[in-house]
Amino acid sequence: MSLEDIPVEQYEKLAKTFKPKPNIARDWARLAKQAGMKYMVLTTKHHEGFCNFDSKLTDYCATKQGPGRDLVKEYAEAARAEGLRVGFYYSLMDWHHPDGMKAKDDPEARKRFVAYIHGQIREWLTNYGKIDILWYDVAVPLDAAGWESEKMNQMVLQLQHDIIINNRNWLAGDFSTPEQTVEATKGDWESCMTLNDSWGFTAADDNWKSPQRIVRNLVQCCQGGGNHLLNIGPKPDGSIPEPSVRILTSVGKWMQKNGASIYGAQKSQVKLSNIAGFTRKGNTLYAHVYFWPGTEATLGGISVKPKSAKLLASGKNVEFSHTGTQLTFKGLPTEAPDEPVTVIAIEFDSEPRQKSLAGRVIDIITEIEKKQHPAGPE
Repeated sequence: MSLEDIPVEQYEKLAKTFKPKPNIARDWARLAKQAGMKYMVLTTKHHEGFCNFDSKLTDYCATKQGPGRDLVKEYAEAARAEGLRVGFYYSLMDWHHPDGMKAKDDPEARKRFVAYIHGQIREWLTNYGKIDILWYDVAVPLDAAGWESEKMNQMVLQLQHDIIINNRNWLAGDFSTPEQTVEATKGDWESCMTLNDSWGFTAADDNWKSPQRIVRNLVQCCQGGGNHLLNIGPKPDGSIPEPSVRILTSVGKWMQKNGASIYGAQKSQVKLSNIAGFTRKGNTLYAHVYFWPGTEATLGGISVKPKSAKLLASGKNVEFSHTGTQLTFKGLPTEAPDEPVTVIAIEFDSEPRQKSLAGRVIDIITEIEKKQHPAGPE
């Protein structure tokens, strides 16, 4: 709507043609559960202003347009039926509201617009039972004072005591939200990324991430102590594109065997490898081998004593040696035993640690100097 300069009067006609299949949210929730996800976040309203919920404040909503029913209600019920936590996304920006773009420079328009936004937040936090996550987006054109963000969050917590709130209404919130990148931040964080290159359904976008890429992104999030929120863009009828189903089903099969390396993972100090990414739980290090090296694999800089190693999916023990800071796995299968990523679980006698490359260079120089000057410096 914005990029193509489509006028509101023209764009809003599409709402009459929006007719998602019945009970389609159950398919979303089942696929999410099958893929190993623990929570979902649904777009209740995006920037163009159409509401997927039943709103008393506008006719531009699902119950009064093409769907003829409350899609947010169906989603919340479907997520709970699959044992998933329920999250709501809500764009503060609204191109459809007559005061939306006036609010920055017109005090009266701002009052009306902010009252409308606060009112809608109150609606969907009141009408759909317990909500676990609030995901604000695009706090344009106002600042925190203009949005009355403090008052907004106070209302949210009065209505939903246990909810967690993101940081996109100009307040710090409970968690930060790096977008289309994995970037560990202070405190709790969650990387939101797309399955292809598009946030919504785009028929021409076939640049799908592979199952391995999804697992690698997930591992990188866990390594830095964060979560991964992965976006799907359903088709106009609500169905999920076949590539999304195929990719997420593959990831789900991997999670069934290797979920122990992901769920409950803690930050991992071990990070450096040409072939693997790492997660940790307590004294157990999970090496996710992306590029299978054959019968031997080596990790450098490992300064803590390993006790045991095994292939996580099969439980088969892995032979290893630990010389200095070089940890080598031996007798591995010639080909990777698991797709898209094989995980080796290594138990140490304390929290696994890895020396930096700079530290290892210093160690090498020190050893050379000892050999050159065995009696020590004069």
